[in-house]
Amino acid sequence: MDRLQHRSPFPQSADDQPLPERVTQDAVVVVPGIMGSTLQDAVTGRHLWGLGRASWYIKAWTRPEGLRELHLTEDELEGRTGRIRATGLLTSTAWTPYLRGHEPYTALVERVRKCVAHEAAILPFAYDWRLPVAANGRVLAEAARRHLSAWRDHEAHDRARRHRVDGRPGRLVFVAHSMGGLVTRAALDGGHDSDLAADTRGVITLGTPFSGAVEAAVILNTGRGTPVPLPRRKLRSLCATMPGLHDLLPRYRSVREADDVRHLTPGDVAAIGGNAELAARAMDFHADQPRVVLPDHRSVVGINQPTSQSLTIRDGRVEAFPDGVRQNSDGTFVRDRYDRLRYFTVQGDGTVYKESAEITTATTTLPVQHGSLAVEGTALDAVEEILCEDTHMGPPQGQFGCGLTAPDMAEAGSTWTLSLSGADSLAGLTCRIQDVEDPGTARELVPGWMDGGAGVRVTVDAPGLHRVEARTRDGFRVTQVVLVTDPALRLEEAP
Repeated sequence: MDRLQHRSPFPQSADDQPLPERVTQDAVVVVPGIMGSTLQDAVTGRHLWGLGRASWYIKAWTRPEGLRELHLTEDELEGRTGRIRATGLLTSTAWTPYLRGHEPYTALVERVRKCVAHEAAILPFAYDWRLPVAANGRVLAEAARRHLSAWRDHEAHDRARRHRVDGRPGRLVFVAHSMGGLVTRAALDGGHDSDLAADTRGVITLGTPFSGAVEAAVILNTGRGTPVPLPRRKLRSLCATMPGLHDLLPRYRSVREADDVRHLTPGDVAAIGGNAELAARAMDFHADQPRVVLPDHRSVVGINQPTSQSLTIRDGRVEAFPDGVRQNSDGTFVRDRYDRLRYFTVQGDGTVYKESAEITTATTTLPVQHGSLAVEGTALDAVEEILCEDTHMGPPQGQFGCGLTAPDMAEAGSTWTLSLSGADSLAGLTCRIQDVEDPGTARELVPGWMDGGAGVRVTVDAPGLHRVEARTRDGFRVTQVVLVTDPALRLEEAP
């Protein structure tokens, strides 16, 4: 983040030079999602996550020893941390099985920079996402307080106050992606800093799973007892004792059982490959969190992407489904005329279903995937509008864009399908693919009708991280990152 922190379009002093018209006097804290912070060994300084090129991720996920140092130790599980430190926000594209691509936060920080009076008003808050949300919330509360105090003492703060109509002192605005929204809510719990919420002007969340995500259960269980590619086994092994992942398990009624739907239990979590104690701690912690009121909360929520919403557990195996139940006003489930449970497809951003991320009526819905919520121009426009204005209108609401489904990984030379849901016409529908490290490799893909929907067959010859993109005639873009591996280094299979 050093490169970002030393570039500013604003004068350093020169009190006679006017500020840009639309700036805020507030201090902004950018909080990334899970795996969105770079990590390094606190003793050796060796980079452990988030600073590599595409080749680094291929090696990290396909070699048996890769990512071994990220596994939590007994000391870390007991709260004795410090072995690993967070050093910054992602500045290049990363990749994780099931969670697909993690886009960098560079564009988000740059957009925030347009809205503030000086770069000193921005705090990119990096944290060790392996640890519990509660622990990271405490660290964030302390960092936010220091940041606000430092900003109020900065010369640019007084200039910004004079620039605004009411002249009030700067307050905090949190811009949080994914799990970062949970960390922000934990920070605003009065137990850490009783005045922090009062000193917060607003909270903007991007795809935060306030009620959890079925995908977390899939990660803990993926392929247990069956041959699976090494990257998925490595992710399961890493997350099995990772408190941060247990914080993301679904907390709504998600487990289908006969003609009923119930909550996930710590016993279920142990049965599918997780840790019952970590699950119980996470459930107890999050059960109390809804009482924390997020000041002037605005949410940006991904829609129209096929998203897991419920699951079954049979013989320790998880099967995820793209639909779930709904409740009547009296708390009973909605049933059909034969008294059978009715299931409704809500969709979401491909990872977090819509209603888990939507806990406020001040919501902007966009047809984008989870990993790109912090990078897509329409989402950044919403963030800018909220930061600069008191009244947020946001882009037009309604159904727009399309859903995108692609494998999270593929072998070079193999052919796979990019499926597009919700597209009622091929007119104006365009697709492309490019190597994330070489934009010059972009090539157009011609979609057609297949298997009852729109899609295109894709073959990629070169290993690396490749971004697929679909753009609809209404101007909305949806993307996903696919890891393409060398078939000569065929992934190991589980016994």
